[in-house]
Amino acid sequence: MGLALLSGLFVFIWATGFIVAGIVSSHADPLTFLAVRHVVSIVVFAGLSLAVRASWPRSPRVWLDALIAGMLLHGLYLGGVFWAVRHGLPPGLTALVTALHPLFTAVLALPLLHERLDARQWGGIAIGVAGVAMIVAPKLGRIDGVPLLSLGVALVATLAFTLGTLWQKKSRPPMDLRVNAAIQFVGALVLTAPVAYATEAGHFDRSPALWGALAWAVLGLSVGGISILLALLKRKPASKVAPLLYFSPPVAALMALVLFGETLGTIQLVGMALAVLGAFAARR
Repeated sequence: MGLALLSGLFVFIWATGFIVAGIVSSHADPLTFLAVRHVVSIVVFAGLSLAVRASWPRSPRVWLDALIAGMLLHGLYLGGVFWAVRHGLPPGLTALVTALHPLFTAVLALPLLHERLDARQWGGIAIGVAGVAMIVAPKLGRIDGVPLLSLGVALVATLAFTLGTLWQKKSRPPMDLRVNAAIQFVGALVLTAPVAYATEAGHFDRSPALWGALAWAVLGLSVGGISILLALLKRKPASKVAPLLYFSPPVAALMALVLFGETLGTIQLVGMALAVLGAFAARR
């Protein structure tokens, strides 16, 4: 399969995560669904690890690093995204809010990784923030506009994703990716399950749509998305692959337009373009 086709497929798969959140919102409590997803993901990735006879880490520190990354990436990030969608933030708009991830990364890399930002990156941050503001602002003044609490949760989720990726970069887990994924989902489950039990009614309607969303979340997003990412990284430098993540939020917004009837005005479309442009400029 050609690189262009693989890259396009990866962007499409990654963008569907927000669509899954939109589907789940009508059939299950968000954290309850994610707890089930984490359990299934643990079984799948542990099985894949055993199948290829991958070695598991013996150092408690390595386990702790992977567990913390899982809590941030799959626990707080996915939990925040699914919760925000369930509580009124449209999937497409949620996806666009998460476009702030590379901008947060550029800012936090300075104190956490001691990376210095150049003028181009600071300019990218400013452009990206302006773009996201243009996306969100038109709905803030409407009675049926953006629920501020859900917007805040989506921003916190994006920050958690940023911290998770920085933690991964700093800890550099010395293990097979499938083993790492299995341990990360354990961390996510440890965080998500108690909160779901304490705050939700455990609604999970077992409808075909929900089972389909669960299957896609595990096999399509987790296994499929990561497998394609590995294939791309074998054939292209990481610096060429990372920008693909920046295209996913706009693609998700377009999917939401078709599937859920979400609409974007001209100023929001311009903001979308600015957010992507700023993300590219801010990346290292």
